[in-house]
Amino acid sequence: MRALWRDLVVAEASDEEIIEVDGAWYFPPHSVNRELLVPSERGYTCSWRGDASYFSIEAEGERETDAAWCYPHMDDAAIARIGVDAREYVAFSPAVSVIAS
Repeated sequence: MRALWRDLVVAEASDEEIIEVDGAWYFPPHSVNRELLVPSERGYTCSWRGDASYFSIEAEGERETDAAWCYPHMDDAAIARIGVDAREYVAFSPAVSVIAS
């Protein structure tokens, strides 16, 4: 699967590596092009996953604010609920298209 913003590949991984949580596709950390992500000041706390870290996507002089997020400090109960250690996995807003590659 690929995560595309405009014509740029933001993340790409096999179907087996990607996990779905609450309707969002999460890409493993190694599959994300971190050069396109800029830390955001937005904060959010999920009642069961903990604190989210947000990122904007920036390239070619353009920016998509708060277009990606991850849960870097997910606790063991959340990991057990998901069934995978999803710390640092990255999900994307609807501004990023997730498609089968």
